[in-house]
Amino acid sequence: MNTATQPLHGGPDAQGVPPWDFSTNANACGPCPMALAALALADAQHYPDPAYTHLSAVLADFHGVAVERIVMAGSASEFIARITAAVVRAGGKTVWQPAQAYGDYARAAAAWGLQGVADPAAADLLWLCEPSSPQGAVEHRAQAVANQGGVVVLDRAYEPLRLAGRCSLDAAALNTVWQLWSPNKALALTGVRGAYAIAPLGASALQATLESLAPSWPLGAHAAAMLSAWVQPETQAWLAQSRAQLRGWKTQQLALLRSLGWVCLPSDSNYLCVQAPGPLNVSVLRAQGIKLRDTTSMGLPGHWRLSVQPPAAQAALAQALHSQQVTTA
Repeated sequence: MNTATQPLHGGPDAQGVPPWDFSTNANACGPCPMALAALALADAQHYPDPAYTHLSAVLADFHGVAVERIVMAGSASEFIARITAAVVRAGGKTVWQPAQAYGDYARAAAAWGLQGVADPAAADLLWLCEPSSPQGAVEHRAQAVANQGGVVVLDRAYEPLRLAGRCSLDAAALNTVWQLWSPNKALALTGVRGAYAIAPLGASALQATLESLAPSWPLGAHAAAMLSAWVQPETQAWLAQSRAQLRGWKTQQLALLRSLGWVCLPSDSNYLCVQAPGPLNVSVLRAQGIKLRDTTSMGLPGHWRLSVQPPAAQAALAQALHSQQVTTA
């Protein structure tokens, strides 16, 4: 398989769950207690409502959009694959994505034979992500890309964990793009797969194709429970408190990394990309319980993406990095 399209991801691996996991962007303040309570009450004995009538209504109300615009998805990755297929089915042949991006955009395009193009104006399907991945920053071309004639998808997986700044698309522009939401990262429940999209205005034909390509019950009972909890005021209040805590931890983590000679790229989110002052022995780090995310597969070679973690994890990272420096000195 082409390395550019391998399903690479952070988080647990063959060695299990890392004790100090900097490789995923899940909210380090979680899991969200309200969402956990909802999962405990989920009715796993029965199928959910196949139309997700109540869930669609509360999601639409939360975002202030018509309920007809809500599209359920098994996960963000499932939606990425499905909308790519829908664009191809509608005659699409070309795709554009930022130079640095989540690998599933390219994987889906390769699976369906879409040709990558450098000019957004020449693309039938266009991808945006804000805060961006892997850097967690503003996508400076977002407004221009949103004005193109193709199908534009804005991946908002990290919007709930934005610690600074704001989305570069205004309300009018957001109504012209597909908005993809996957709150499991913000709720620190990445093991529960469930997402949804908000269709742009005037996209009923493509939306119908998307629905026709969907499996029955794309969301199980637990995913539906998680998304229902996501929109509750208590959950949003908890998330606001999480962002405040994460800002403090991020300040500490930046100071630590810079003191060790790492170059830290700008970031508005709960993660950042860094360049180490020298080679890293990732196998040794992993054996010490620490996992980082190599960003080569996301178009940023020579860098690592680190999520913001609490002081105990930062201390473990500092100790492990110091021991490597001593060993190589």
